[in-house]
Amino acid sequence: MISALVFALTSAQAATYDIDSSHTRVGFGITHMMVSTVRGEFGTVSGKVEYDPANVGATKINAEIAVTSVDTREPKRDEHLRSPDFFDAAKFPTMTFKSKAVKNASATGFDVVGDLTMHGVTKEVTLHVDPISKEYKDPWGNFKAGTHAVGTVNRKDFGMVYNSAIDGGGYILGDDVKIEIDVEMGRK
Repeated sequence: MISALVFALTSAQAATYDIDSSHTRVGFGITHMMVSTVRGEFGTVSGKVEYDPANVGATKINAEIAVTSVDTREPKRDEHLRSPDFFDAAKFPTMTFKSKAVKNASATGFDVVGDLTMHGVTKEVTLHVDPISKEYKDPWGNFKAGTHAVGTVNRKDFGMVYNSAIDGGGYILGDDVKIEIDVEMGRK
């Protein structure tokens, strides 16, 4: 199995890809009322990925997400998330991720360390990225590849401190936000 994965990774070529917004999902989850997880996603993402399967350590990612595209399936909550209590979308309409380094490359993927800028604050974060798929040619002659990534950020690190205490102790919102990304990208 590992040899098949290594073959799949090395049979592709170095390329620059555009992130396909219509086939990419940037999701998040946060603890709510200490009893459940509220999930949401951002519908508008763009960017580029430079990837060479023969030199995974040289991978570069530059992505931008429209904060106004937040969707938790609850319009009032989405409006609150766009407000100054959270993302302050009027003042900070986008968040960005720019990779700086790749670590721990193996058959199970690699870690991308980069700067996440959100709510006017830039912090270093690490995302674990599954192995990038081999390329496939779609029916229109475009070459596509994809992957999945996960990470966690503390919202307070980005100045998002809004919260309320609940009866019996605790708070409405947790501090840690789990990130889950599914990316499809097309070779230029």
